[in-house]
Amino acid sequence: MQRIKSIVQLTGSLLLIYAGLLCIPMVVAWIYHEPDTTYMSFVCAIGVSLVLGLLCKWITVHHTSRLDFLTSLIMCVISWVLLSLIGGIPFMIGLNKSFIDAFFESVSGFTTTGITVLEGLDGMSPAILFWRSFIQWLGGLGILTFFLFVTSNSEGELWKLFGAESHKIVASRPVPNIYRTIKYFWAIYAVYTFLEMTILWFLGLDLYDALVHSFTTLSTGGFSNHDASIGYYQMAGYANYIWIEYTVILFMFFGGVNFLIHYRTIREDRLAFFKDRESKSYLRTILSFAAITLFGIWMVRGLELLHLEQVVRKILFQIVSIMTTTGYGTEYIGSAFFPVVTKQLFLILMVIGGCVGSTAGGIKVLRFVVLKNVLRRELDRLSLPGHAVVPVSVDKIPVKRDEILRITAIVVGWLMLIMIGSGITALFSDLGPFEAFSGMASAVGNIGPFYFDVAKMASLSWVIKLTYIIGMLAGRLELLPIFILVQRRIWR
Repeated sequence: MQRIKSIVQLTGSLLLIYAGLLCIPMVVAWIYHEPDTTYMSFVCAIGVSLVLGLLCKWITVHHTSRLDFLTSLIMCVISWVLLSLIGGIPFMIGLNKSFIDAFFESVSGFTTTGITVLEGLDGMSPAILFWRSFIQWLGGLGILTFFLFVTSNSEGELWKLFGAESHKIVASRPVPNIYRTIKYFWAIYAVYTFLEMTILWFLGLDLYDALVHSFTTLSTGGFSNHDASIGYYQMAGYANYIWIEYTVILFMFFGGVNFLIHYRTIREDRLAFFKDRESKSYLRTILSFAAITLFGIWMVRGLELLHLEQVVRKILFQIVSIMTTTGYGTEYIGSAFFPVVTKQLFLILMVIGGCVGSTAGGIKVLRFVVLKNVLRRELDRLSLPGHAVVPVSVDKIPVKRDEILRITAIVVGWLMLIMIGSGITALFSDLGPFEAFSGMASAVGNIGPFYFDVAKMASLSWVIKLTYIIGMLAGRLELLPIFILVQRRIWR
């Protein structure tokens, strides 16, 4: 009962803050003179959030929160699901979408997945599209980290929530106080967002477009207010579309880097990125896959020097977009532009994802580095005496056995979830095995792109959409909180 009361009390505080955030898109609705339906959609969401929040606070008015790590994990899952449900109300009322489609879109936003069931974005409500992008920005560093940032300024049991949502921010931190750590990370996040918005505005985007796309680039979410994504700006004849694409590439890349490395680069060492093993592997993977793709295109249809920059830009954009799990596009990943080998590489990138402590999804580069070193350790042991001690290390720091087991469990759970979801997708649709695998891999990896179109996604069975919702939440929260909730002994 104490655990339940703690969860209810903290959820109440979170809902009251959330009600305030839901007021922001109403300003956008006022600026664009939107119809009453748009206002009503947000008023309803605000009302639900306020009523539930006040009710939770009233029920637990005399209770003092007591958190252990297990309670924090449960609180984490409940808050993400509840906020996604309320966040879907504007889609359901304002866009007249079904409950499952509205919930799907909201979860995709908060988890920064970017899979969408919405078509005709160019003609939709600016306020609702703003909300759609804003929730991706909030979800980038984490809903609970934002909650901690605006509610606390000291250490205590409340900070166990940080660990429950910590995969977006690495466990190690630049300063001993967690509040200051979160403050630094959110400051960096906000400054980068403002910087990208300013550059995009300077390059010819209106302020609304610049803000929406800066929200969804740094968060590696990929929601655009155009059906053609970033490719819209070339199609619409923007003079600086090339520089717009390069700007988005740069900030997607930043979003995929560990924010601790950003902090160290700004405050301590300008070369911190190039001294970090994971960051170097991240850059090396992008460049290697880009080179393989360029070689594949040259082998299939040759390359003209006149169009070389355009080809390199499209390759680099899509590889960075997939690896950082942003999901923006200037070229459909299933198009004939990309050779078969590249389409296979995209699936590998979907699984790898960005760096630990970034806003990107996926299993994370560092974990693959650790698993690669485990393999190397086993190979080395074959040629060494039986009593030899061969530790697994990264940057000359030994990796603890418990951490290796945790990484192995996450990777195995990841792959199992993708296989189960792919099977459900194939069972309840007419998609082929390649398309079914790409859909679930995109959901669990919080990526967005897949090998079928948005219209097909929108028409899929509610069973598949619910499976993807679970996959998106599991991927964003790193499986363990979701798996814990289905264990009977936890509820006992």
